[in-house]
Amino acid sequence: MCIPTLTTCLLLARSFLPRGPITASCQVDLTRRMWSTARLAATPAGTTSRGITTTSTRTITTTPPAQSNQSQDSEASFQPHPADVQSIAPTGDKQAWTSSRPYEDWVATHPVYSPEEVNAVKVVHHPRITTGDKLAAGLVWFARRMFDVVTGYKHASPEAARKALAKAGKENASVQNLIKEGYIMSVDQWMARILFLESIAGVPGMVAGTLRHLRSLRLMKRDGGWINTLLQEAENERMHLMTFMKIKNPGLFFRACIIGAQGVFYNAFFLAYIISPRSAHRFVGCLEEQACLTYTQIIDEIERGHIPEWDAKRNPETATKVPGIALDYWRLPSEETTMLDLIKQVRADEAGHRFTNHTLANLDYTSDHNPLGFRHASAKMQGEVPGLSREESIRWSESVEKEMRQKIDAQAKN
Repeated sequence: MCIPTLTTCLLLARSFLPRGPITASCQVDLTRRMWSTARLAATPAGTTSRGITTTSTRTITTTPPAQSNQSQDSEASFQPHPADVQSIAPTGDKQAWTSSRPYEDWVATHPVYSPEEVNAVKVVHHPRITTGDKLAAGLVWFARRMFDVVTGYKHASPEAARKALAKAGKENASVQNLIKEGYIMSVDQWMARILFLESIAGVPGMVAGTLRHLRSLRLMKRDGGWINTLLQEAENERMHLMTFMKIKNPGLFFRACIIGAQGVFYNAFFLAYIISPRSAHRFVGCLEEQACLTYTQIIDEIERGHIPEWDAKRNPETATKVPGIALDYWRLPSEETTMLDLIKQVRADEAGHRFTNHTLANLDYTSDHNPLGFRHASAKMQGEVPGLSREESIRWSESVEKEMRQKIDAQAKN
């Protein structure tokens, strides 16, 4: 380590020492403050030890909004992660969520969204700059095409589906005829696609979290906030699967396919993460881009009446009810929530994973701290921006650390 870098680290470490008596009330905050950005900030913002360049100039602010489950209007705003708090209903005049199991604290930290946040999610793509980025995107594209063939998915976007129907003059055809002729997918086809997607999507977070955990044990040092974020992602994807399993229980053949796919994908991703963690996170980010696209397509199909089993607006009596596990997990009102609301919640989660993995892919795996381990970005920003650059991650971490230091100093004075 060069002398200037060592000096910088020593100065930053010295700044962590309390300037007054530490009371019990601020002991937890002091521990969190030790998750500083010393290593991340010690490297010039434009480069990393692995040659990752950053050029973004997006403004970052860290002032939390007045309500924990509402994002600020600015796309560059951040807010605390709204975990385990009561959400507002999908529309303002609906009854608030009531837990069916209030005595249980059975899940890890996870987001709860407002209607504005779930509707703000956009289909965005991270630019493919390096060879690793292009390779990851290419692998996702190939896997997506193969998956489309197996599940009968023919359109790359909602716009493409609309154009195909218009070209064939089928805009007013019945749903049954459109399914029979292959223009749209049946609810069973959508369920097969979702169940397979979610069973695979829960693998990367657990693999990456496991390898980071073992690395922390092996090197006998702290991880920098990566492990917790990755394990939260893995559980969130698993909860998606558990939710849709309550709607459709697949047969033995489908389960056998899941076992085979999981065995192949787990080991392949395990090796890929050992070889290049950055490319592995980019791969997951690109995979989540496709997940957002798929759920956007489902939302469009429901709103157009092409999935009548999930269309509570046109078929209020026969539409599928949202499972109780989903109502508890996303804090949704039991009587008012529809399948359309549920799909929007899942899509918002996928946008968060897209944002997280593209952000982690821009960092140095060996030394950088996870900026989202300090405070999560707002759901609105996660829905509109593919991820933070390394420069933005540095500024974000420094801002949060400054807030923590000010809070601890204020508590120490009291």
